[in-house]
Amino acid sequence: MRKLVVGSFLTLDGVMQAPGGPNEDREGGFRHGGWLVPYFDEKFGEIMTEWTKRAGAFLLGRKTYEIFAASWPKSTDPADEIATALNTRPKFVASRTLDKVTWNNSHLLKGDVAEEVAKLKVQEGGEIQVHGSSDLLQTLLKHNLIDTLRIWQFPVVVGTASACSAKAQSRATSGLSTHNRPLPVLSCMCTSVPAASSMAK
Repeated sequence: MRKLVVGSFLTLDGVMQAPGGPNEDREGGFRHGGWLVPYFDEKFGEIMTEWTKRAGAFLLGRKTYEIFAASWPKSTDPADEIATALNTRPKFVASRTLDKVTWNNSHLLKGDVAEEVAKLKVQEGGEIQVHGSSDLLQTLLKHNLIDTLRIWQFPVVVGTASACSAKAQSRATSGLSTHNRPLPVLSCMCTSVPAASSMAK
């Protein structure tokens, strides 16, 4: 059975929107894109590379898919291991509006997203990674489909935008571990446990 692993970049006030650039996602008039960039140093790049290399496949929401598909195919250096993973490995896209996906090895999920993701998880293969995809994250949390939630929280406050849900920030977890990097960025990994109602059965 495959593990579903979510990676999220968050500000101190829980914002996920547009960490990588000013024009990455301006929905809602968001003007603070690129808030992560000042903290992306060599060490952070190494950590992200090692994590991304572990993916057997990727699961993306429509918006994140479109952002990635417009950018990563342009990265053709074989030494770029993140680009190689994203450009070659299977990508499953959850969308209610797209009727096709054209990025190499991309597959559009049809029907109920939670049911389709559950089917992917029972297949053989490496972990399925979710990057970004804040709307999709809400569905995955609602249906208890996430096995591990990796959060990188940055010392930035930007205000209203696409945010991680209260459930994601307060859900029951086990195996919680945190450490501080040289820069004041907090990293934590949360491994899901059954909800209290399930444990009582």
